[in-house]
Amino acid sequence: MGLFSESVTVTCAETGQPQRIQWQTRDYCVCAEPVRWFERRQWWIEESRAPLGTGAGLVDHEIWRVQLQEDTAGPTAKTITLDLVRHLGSGRWRLLRIHDAAPSQAVEPDEAA
Repeated sequence: MGLFSESVTVTCAETGQPQRIQWQTRDYCVCAEPVRWFERRQWWIEESRAPLGTGAGLVDHEIWRVQLQEDTAGPTAKTITLDLVRHLGSGRWRLLRIHDAAPSQAVEPDEAA
């Protein structure tokens, strides 16, 4: 797994969950239900002060884990898993993590055993 901070373009459903990602000049579609959670951030290091009445987005990062397939690759395309963070103030998205996925291999049980 690698850590990044790279800008990505994300198209979301009306519910706010990611549906399509543009990253490194390639277009991807979300091929599995994305997962969302929040992580604490060190806002006191990143911000000079906390304006009165700001809370959402100041303390926590909204993180989405998405599984993607390249649009042009077809049904046998490799799946990649990314963690994306959305800045609540600006609405901008950044790539946070890339997860390595080992190819799954089906193993048939030995019928003689």
